[in-house]
Amino acid sequence: MEATSERWTPTRHARNGEVDLAFDVLDGSRGEPLLLIMGLATARFWWPAGLCDAFAAAGFTVARYDQRDAGESTRMPDTSTGNPFSALFRRRGDAYTSEDMTDDAVAVLDALGWQRAHVFGHSLGGVIAQRLALRHPDRVLTVTSSAALPSDAAAGLKVLRYLRFGLLSKLARARFPEGREGDIEASLAVWRGIASPGYPFDEAAARAWVEAEVDSGPRDRKAQSRQIGAQWRGPSLRALRHPTLVLHGEQDPILRVAAAHATARTVPGARLRTLPGVGHDLPEALWPTIAAEVADLAASAAPS
Repeated sequence: MEATSERWTPTRHARNGEVDLAFDVLDGSRGEPLLLIMGLATARFWWPAGLCDAFAAAGFTVARYDQRDAGESTRMPDTSTGNPFSALFRRRGDAYTSEDMTDDAVAVLDALGWQRAHVFGHSLGGVIAQRLALRHPDRVLTVTSSAALPSDAAAGLKVLRYLRFGLLSKLARARFPEGREGDIEASLAVWRGIASPGYPFDEAAARAWVEAEVDSGPRDRKAQSRQIGAQWRGPSLRALRHPTLVLHGEQDPILRVAAAHATARTVPGARLRTLPGVGHDLPEALWPTIAAEVADLAASAAPS
């Protein structure tokens, strides 16, 4: 969980209209293109360095980017909804659509010079990965959806069957001081909450990582609301025809494992891997396994 800025190429920027998207590439990684998409309003720095190394060792060129309203990418204007729970149940988003968010990923692919890529999304990033393959099927090779909702149920009342509200309510009620220290404490609260109960949690390592890569996303409820409120009008999940891997922690404190079962059941031929003892994170002990699973998926998509 060490600081990773020196391990990546200098930050580059892609453009989708007026939106600026920050991205970088793991220095020295070579092979099949792999685009990583992180979750709700959080920066690309949340990808564990060791997992990215494992992807590189498995034969991938690894790139990551900040979605709009996250990290170093464009922050959108404030809207009338600043509460993520309220935004979840609205019938329309005030700021932008989920189609806009998938088009952001395409802009990053264009800037990278990648005609097609394997896509790995975690949490909200998993939903965007699914939708990217649905909206731009010619740009995607495979989809790995980790700790994510099925894309057909990512808004409104359909979400209720999958959400666990305990941790979400606790984080929503938490208050942190303004500025850098508040950002650090908010990030640590998220790390503790999503950590896998079946694996050791290194508090000191988490704090060192958070202090090195400070991210305001975990406390930015307005950005979270804009992302959650982004509505999807695109194809249904059943239309996804790419090789798909669905990963989900069996002790995820945010999303029930039923969400993964629903995704895998809907996508023809999807592989489902539930992970005992895993929460809403990607624990270190499983990094080689996860990378190997993604490599196997990539091999299944290769021309015979």
